[in-house]
This record gives sequence, C-alpha cells and structure tokens, in this order.
Amino acid sequence: MSERQGIPVRSSCAPGGSEPEPTEGLKAFGAVLKSFRKRAGYTQESLARHLGYSAHFIASVEQGRRFPPTQFIDLCETALDAFDTLRMAAGQLSRQRGLASWFRQWAQLEQEAVALSTYECRLIPGLLQTQAYARTLFVNQLPPLGDNQIEAQLEARSERQLLLTERPNTAYSFILEEHLFLRGMGGHEVTMELVDHVLGLAEHRNIELQIMPVVRTSHAGMDGPIQLLETPENRWFAYAEGQRNGQFISQPKEISVLQMRYARMRAQALSFDDSVSLLKRMRGAQ
Repeated sequence: MSERQGIPVRSSCAPGGSEPEPTEGLKAFGAVLKSFRKRAGYTQESLARHLGYSAHFIASVEQGRRFPPTQFIDLCETALDAFDTLRMAAGQLSRQRGLASWFRQWAQLEQEAVALSTYECRLIPGLLQTQAYARTLFVNQLPPLGDNQIEAQLEARSERQLLLTERPNTAYSFILEEHLFLRGMGGHEVTMELVDHVLGLAEHRNIELQIMPVVRTSHAGMDGPIQLLETPENRWFAYAEGQRNGQFISQPKEISVLQMRYARMRAQALSFDDSVSLLKRMRGAQ
C-alpha cells in the first residue's frame, strides 16, 4: 500500500466509490436526533425548513443512511437544545469500526462542499450513474456481492446522488474520458440511458461537464482519477482511489499538484458545449 500523498487506507471499495451502509452507530445517532426533534415539537419537514436542509436529508440521517455533517450537528444542537448530546453521539461515529475511515472523512466533507471536481478514467462517477449502470458494476464486482449487498449499495448510491439536487449552490465539475461511454458497459440500452441521464444533469447550472477525447496527444491525468473538494472555509482536500486502497489527501503541497493537473486537463478536454454535442451525437441526436 502506498504511503505517499496522504493517509493510506485499505477499503472494500464498491465501483465508483463506496457509499455508507447503515450501521448501528449511524442508526443510534439517528434515533437520538429523532428523539430530540420530537421533544422540540418539530416534524422532519419543519426542522428541514428551519435548518435549510431538505426533509429527505433529515429522514436519511434519522434512518442511519447519511453521515451527519458537522455543520448540521451544530445547527441541530442549537435548534433542538440538545445539551451537547448530538455532538457526543456524533463523536462516537468516528470510532465505529464498521465505517471506512477514508469514506467517513470524505463523505462528511462532500456534504458541505462548496466545490467538487472529479476526473475519472475508469468508470462513470457514482454521482452521475444510472441505476442500471450502477447495478451492472455491482453485479460484476469481485469478490461477488450478495443480492442484499447489491440492493444496499444501490440504495446508498441513490441517496448520495441527491447531493446534486440538494446542494444547488455547490459547483460540480466533471472531466470524463470519452471511452467510458464507448465501452458499452451493461449493453446498448444501459449506455444510451446513461448518456441521456448525463445530458440531463448537464442542464443544471451548477454542473459542468467536459469530455476528454480518446485521441489526445497530451494528457495531464495519466496517473489516474482525481477528486478535489473545497470546504465552506475555503480549505481544499483531495481523494485518490486505487484497486484496493484509497488516499485521503490534506497536504497543501500535494493538493496543489492535483489542482495543477486538473486545471491543465480542463484546458485539454473538450469545452462544455462541445462535450454536450459529442454526447448528443453518441445518442443519435443532432
């Protein structure tokens, strides 16, 4: 396992980035939150309006399907007069063995990010996947997953994808290799549905999509996928994923290198308009 560029961790990564499955720790935190919410006389909908989150987000946290972001916990403490109980309960989550440390850190930051940039050369990123495409990846994973595991991963991935709509003020940038769409993962129908889905997401003002063409005489991303994230405090973090391990990167020097490479790739990839035109040609639209 590499020890360069950050915190090396082993992970049983699902294709396109693993999502959290409900654990006893997350369920316990959700139960505590629900209890304080009811004590304060809030419904999920009214608390969501008060805090500036969606009701679906509140429900997901209470059901143990979402990591509670630090800012969310702080807001709940104040709104629910929780006597610091929620902070203490959240502190126990970091000691739950069932949660991969790389994902715990990244997922918490991802939910509060003001900017998220992703370059991917292996597969369509989890945030952009359709159910059919994601199922194809999970079904083909080795070692094989059981049916219940596949369904749990699909549900978790769908939950995570809500970030794209629940956080309209977050700027999302994706650079995807053209060959990801040409591979035909799952067959023609799955691929065409995927192209339509990505084109639909590209209509959102906060989502920028660029395609890196198959033929390119220079390429700044030859070392593999990159994920970059900016927090509300304007701090930057990165994550790099391999076959059986991942690296959560916090060192400014290393992040600067990845930012430099990502910026160069944005210049090397097709423009947004040209990328959309390419996907429409793949779909058969003019």
